[in-house]
Amino acid sequence: MKLLTAFLLLILVATFAKTVLLSFRAQSPDDYTGTSPAFSLKEHLSGTFTSEGMIFGPTGKMSNSFVAQMVGEWDGDTGTLTETFTYSNGRTQNRKWFLKLGEGNRFTATADDIVGQAKGVVSGSTVSIRYKIVLPPEAGSHTLSATDWLYLTKDGVIINKSEMRKYGLKVAELIATMRPVEGTNP
Repeated sequence: MKLLTAFLLLILVATFAKTVLLSFRAQSPDDYTGTSPAFSLKEHLSGTFTSEGMIFGPTGKMSNSFVAQMVGEWDGDTGTLTETFTYSNGRTQNRKWFLKLGEGNRFTATADDIVGQAKGVVSGSTVSIRYKIVLPPEAGSHTLSATDWLYLTKDGVIINKSEMRKYGLKVAELIATMRPVEGTNP
């Protein structure tokens, strides 16, 4: 019995170590210091974007896809990112992020479906953001912990990868592109 308990404890510790140390969530803004092109929220989240993405459920199977139109506007150190989503299941969604630049490449953001403030860091060619999001009623109204990473490519396209977790377990993943609409961005 002691051997079985020790074996199960070892599996639990190994699973926890993999999740924390060897996964998407283990990334740190420090990992991207000095990478280029340098991500500037005011520059790279200004103007109009088309976003295309997929949402994957807890089994890894795609559960939905979307196309979104996004408009970023800035006034000094405060900005908005207005998003209009159309999902493959026919549902539509609107969200408006309110962004506030802070010190040390840090920023905060709020939106109607976010609990409190999202906290973000810009580092090299990346942006990381952590927040709690409340799903709409048709998706169960669950509150999930989200980790977003935005990766800026040399041609100005932003690739977004997000994980959403509940009780520490991954329940959804999102992968999307954000492409500037030609002629609308500064």
